[in-house]
Amino acid sequence: MAIGALLVLLGIGQLTWWAPPETVTVAVPADAPNGPVTVIDAGARETDAEDVDITVQSEGTFTLAVGRASDVDAWVADAAHLTVTGVGEDELITDFTEGEQTVPNPSGADLWTSEETAEGTLTHRWMDPGEGEWSILIAADGETPAPTAVSITSPNDTATPWAVPLIILGALVLVLGIALAFIKPRKTRREPAAVGSRAYARQQHRGRNSGSAFAAHRVRPLAALGLATALGLTGTAVGNATETGSATPSDSTTPTESATPADSASPAESATPSASPSPAGGDAAQYPVILESQLDRILASVATTVTEADAAADATLLEPRVAGAAATLRSANYSVRSQADDVPAPTPVAADPVLTSMIPTGNEWPRTVVALTQGESNPVPQALVLVQENPRSNYRLVSSIQMLPGTTFPTAGTPEGLQEIPADGGEDLAASPQDAMSAIADYLTTPDGGNAETFEPNSFADAITSFQSDVVADAGNDSAEITFTHESIAEYTRAVSTGDGGAMVFGYLDHTYSSVPEGPGDSIALEGTVYEALTGEESTEDGIDVRYGEAVMMYVPAAESDELITVIGAAQQLLSAELR
Repeated sequence: MAIGALLVLLGIGQLTWWAPPETVTVAVPADAPNGPVTVIDAGARETDAEDVDITVQSEGTFTLAVGRASDVDAWVADAAHLTVTGVGEDELITDFTEGEQTVPNPSGADLWTSEETAEGTLTHRWMDPGEGEWSILIAADGETPAPTAVSITSPNDTATPWAVPLIILGALVLVLGIALAFIKPRKTRREPAAVGSRAYARQQHRGRNSGSAFAAHRVRPLAALGLATALGLTGTAVGNATETGSATPSDSTTPTESATPADSASPAESATPSASPSPAGGDAAQYPVILESQLDRILASVATTVTEADAAADATLLEPRVAGAAATLRSANYSVRSQADDVPAPTPVAADPVLTSMIPTGNEWPRTVVALTQGESNPVPQALVLVQENPRSNYRLVSSIQMLPGTTFPTAGTPEGLQEIPADGGEDLAASPQDAMSAIADYLTTPDGGNAETFEPNSFADAITSFQSDVVADAGNDSAEITFTHESIAEYTRAVSTGDGGAMVFGYLDHTYSSVPEGPGDSIALEGTVYEALTGEESTEDGIDVRYGEAVMMYVPAAESDELITVIGAAQQLLSAELR
């Protein structure tokens, strides 16, 4: 009974007063050095760990941001930073890297999948937003040292595999002890011996000398039997537990050990930072450069910036979110509209709904992302081309191109198959991206040239070539020498692969329309045209140069394909009109 009660108490104790804590908290050493950035890398968290909380304490305002491990490393670059690399037995394992003492303020960067800004104390639930390795960056304003009072709270191993077996075993032994207490010794029935015989004499001798010793002699084997039975039951319980996969005694966690995480390294191992887990597919595995949630946030920011700039007709407001061809065309529209009436406003940029997107993979910069959207005020879908020049800059809109009626946007394919293609690359394409842009420029400049056979018939080329033919054939221009040139600007050419081996190419053409009087006394009439408003003259005897900007979107098929290059979208904007 005593053994049974003891076993029950041991089992209950493991479930109550000896039970290990549900969580364990480990902090950065108080004397850890600091820099403008603190990084918590993937090695500080088990791959499948859940309910992991990071607590940061600071005297001022700071930002906690989540990003891909490679992106965080790229953003930190040469800055001095403290890195939390793993969880030791008593404290977090850290490593400090010397470097630059200032960085840009990380708040609001497009690189982060999420961020939180706080003052004082912040507790963040550490959850990976997608596949791959993720790190956490903590910084103040980029000049003030980043907080290092960081602790990680994670679930502890609260398993007590021996608790229930001990309680059951103890209860069985206790019941057995109680049962044994009610069992009386069994007396041997003897026939009485004849008076005077030797047997009678032996009985008389035993009766005088035994007394209570006889009872003790009879009970002792039963007590031994009870202990043997208990040991037998114990052996059976252990054997069954082992067969069903329960922990053996050597696997159990003692009360002292339970104060550390189940996955804590031994004291000898804790001195070495733990290695970060590799992404699926090994080191070569790559993931989309941004998540869909990031794309939505970026598009919303771009659309807001463009809307505000359009409303104010102020090109300086575009700078944070618009660059390249998109900035050139929109700025020109603002300028032309300020000088001439009846010039339409630019097509609004719609952030949603996103009909499809092209998000390449890779760890290099610059990065190009394409989103096809169509807002309520857009009659046709528009392709928005976004470029991030380096890790510390935000994505900016470099091209906004409306799809041509009757065209189809190619299948983007899976993110794992999308890659950004250099302007002079694309060996597996029917033409390199820049060669395709040069070909469309030549075709528009010389419609009768051989490049017409390179492209599928399209409304953009038809409209441009028809306009040029009509201008030359106009009788009012008989006394003028008219030329049209289209030149591809290589720095604006971008290309992203598609799922079928082809590529989407986005480029920009500088279109110049020149009209020069043929002889003395001849003049070019400008009255009643937008050119009069831009030049302030009703006519010119020296000639005029009119410039247009043309954004073009094309599909270039794979080299082995029988398809022709297809112009899918275009946008044109009057840039300027200057007298010679």
